[in-house]
Amino acid sequence: MLQIVFNEISAGEISRLDTLKQLEILDAFKVTQDTLQNIDGESYGKIERAGTTLYRFRADDYRVYFEVVEENVIVHRVLNKNTFSDLLFRNKLPVGEDEELSNSKHFWNLIDEGKNAKRL
Repeated sequence: MLQIVFNEISAGEISRLDTLKQLEILDAFKVTQDTLQNIDGESYGKIERAGTTLYRFRADDYRVYFEVVEENVIVHRVLNKNTFSDLLFRNKLPVGEDEELSNSKHFWNLIDEGKNAKRL
């Protein structure tokens, strides 16, 4: 299993959840090389843009967006699904969540903000 590292932003986002929800998400969030090589599109997804590979872990109503660097899973954001479901609904986009996010400038700005935050 790879080591999970949160940055200031993602740590703040997960800490705003109630304790049981935090434990539930962290208990289910198990990232291995096998997981990354066999993305199922359900629990785990893969988003790519300009040579950057970002992964998504889905836990109930939450999405954990992360990158793998060497032996570390760097968590950039922990967001409620409604953050993007509302965007897709309002724009009546008939595509999957991961596919649409890969083209969303707003999404990549959120990820870049997390990438540039101090790691804890």
